[in-house]
Amino acid sequence: MNHTIDSIRTDLLAKKVSAEEIAREALKFAEAENPKTNAYLTFAPERALVAAQSVDRKIAAGEDPGPLAGVPIAIKDVIVTRGLRTTCGSRMLENYIPPYDATAVIRIEQAGGVLLGKTNCDEFAMGSSNENSAFGPVRNPVALDRVPGGDFVNRVIGQLGDRRVRVARCTQHREHVDRDIA
Repeated sequence: MNHTIDSIRTDLLAKKVSAEEIAREALKFAEAENPKTNAYLTFAPERALVAAQSVDRKIAAGEDPGPLAGVPIAIKDVIVTRGLRTTCGSRMLENYIPPYDATAVIRIEQAGGVLLGKTNCDEFAMGSSNENSAFGPVRNPVALDRVPGGDFVNRVIGQLGDRRVRVARCTQHREHVDRDIA
């Protein structure tokens, strides 16, 4: 399955596929690829399936499931997520579990987005190559011998490698330069 945000919504509303099916497939793929890319630090299968089931219930009830209904989402690990480990790529926060969600996460989930997990990043998002995470570097999913680039990792994973993630919430700093990944 390789869909756009719009085609996911269209297929869900036409009942060609369920949000739960999309979430399960996306999680399966991301978990299988992660040993090669180290793209995710934490997966959230329970949270993803609960969100997907909520989208499916809204559709069954004839309610609007939201503009991101059933869309698999990856969140950069510097953005806090209630009850889900948030490390900022640092051993100092290795076991930190936030008591609340960032506004961006709240809005994504209110819009029907399905959070698959948290993506790796340079420690405290201070870097430009994504090689300086305390949990190991991220590898470019298209060319494992290359770096994906700092904040660019989220877009690379979302667009090129893990084609089952349609949206990746990033941050951007003035000093970041998107590196050539080709």
